[in-house]
Amino acid sequence: MDILTKALVCMIAGLGAGLGTGFAGMSAAAVISPMLITFLGLPAYEAVGIALASDVLASAVSAYTYGKNKNLDIRNGLVMMVTVLVFTLVGSFVASLVPNTAMGSFSVFMTMLLGIKFIVKPVMTTKEAMTQVSVRKRVAQSILCGAGVGFICGFVGAGGGMMMLLLLTSVLGYELKTAVGTSVFIMAFTAFTGAAGHFAIGGAPDVWCLVFCVAFTLVWARVAALFANKASAKTLNRAVGVVLTVLGVAILSVRFFS
Repeated sequence: MDILTKALVCMIAGLGAGLGTGFAGMSAAAVISPMLITFLGLPAYEAVGIALASDVLASAVSAYTYGKNKNLDIRNGLVMMVTVLVFTLVGSFVASLVPNTAMGSFSVFMTMLLGIKFIVKPVMTTKEAMTQVSVRKRVAQSILCGAGVGFICGFVGAGGGMMMLLLLTSVLGYELKTAVGTSVFIMAFTAFTGAAGHFAIGGAPDVWCLVFCVAFTLVWARVAALFANKASAKTLNRAVGVVLTVLGVAILSVRFFS
């Protein structure tokens, strides 16, 4: 296939994935995979591997940006990350025992609904309010939420970034910037694990698609993270809401064409 075609598709996919990652901690796989499958004809397994690889650097640079601005909870993020990884394996094992567990557009609808939620009912929790929760309670919440996210990711195969953002803001009571920063911190490690597994099992992916997707996703994630950390809570809620809603509609449209 023509390299220019690959570059164009990957550029658009990277734009959406990067903005979703930098603004809302969204997994790049939700955007890149359907684009590569639909418009470039890549096998689903290879497309997911490329998307996860793109997610690694994009999430890492976003986490660095949020951490530099003191919008990252590393301690509880590590607790949740370990729990997510363990229960992803549990969910995958359970899914292998149940026939036809695919849940099609679960993560896409979740993306749209979460986007609308941030527009209609923004998260206005402050860091001061976050500090009122005891360390023991926060750790327990992180373990429970990580178990839920990991199991559903392993069972359904999607929705991790969105679920983490929802639980961090709604259940753990994080203010939005810290929630996104912690989410991308976790996703950097989970995406690396997933990408390594995909490439080890499926072999080397299309090199041009990998390079283009990683580069474009990284650039736009950096741009989005820089903007998000400078924006007010009200502006960030609106930006996150609009980005998620538009991405949800776009992904549904791509899946309709496929």
